Amino acid sequence: MNRVSVRQALSTYIEQPVAGALARLGVSPNAVTLAGLLGAAISAWLISAGMLWAGGLAMLFAGALDLFDGALARSTGRDSAFGALLDSVVDRVSEIVVLLGLLLYYLRADSLEGAALVYLAMGGSIMVSYLRARSEGLGIDCKVGIMTRPERVAALGIGLVIGHWLPVVVLVVLGAIAALTILTTAQRLFHTWRGLNADGGGS
Repeated sequence: MNRVSVRQALSTYIEQPVAGALARLGVSPNAVTLAGLLGAAISAWLISAGMLWAGGLAMLFAGALDLFDGALARSTGRDSAFGALLDSVVDRVSEIVVLLGLLLYYLRADSLEGAALVYLAMGGSIMVSYLRARSEGLGIDCKVGIMTRPERVAALGIGLVIGHWLPVVVLVVLGAIAALTILTTAQRLFHTWRGLNADGGGS
């Protein structure tokens, strides 16, 4: 299955039913967004304390909430420009907060390689998000790339759960995220360059 097929399946069988249940309970989309941020903060605290498996599960739960706020907003007619902005900001902050928790974990363990990989993964993740925002500001839709936010959340969350018992797994996952976010940044840069040239806006 490709990414589009997976996305459609998630929307049909998970997002829409859960969004419908949340709507009946009177939950607001922004409340779901902020709950995801709280989940990320809890995840960061657990990770920094060495409870990697619990932090990974909390991260996956917080990431799952990101599926529902947009669907809830659309299904209730409460989608707004500010809601979309808040969602994007919270996504970035959540990712940084979780990686900060992991950085603290490695600093306490005196692991230079772990701290360096966290830094590289964070830098790559920020660049992927920045390229999309900057490209879309120039009028180019830019969702391409192998390591977007859902893949990063899933990879790191699962890596943390397994890494609680096999610590090297977390290092491998961080290295993969760092390398693939650099690749994704290059993919998005090339995609935007090509789009601007096609529109006559390149140089």
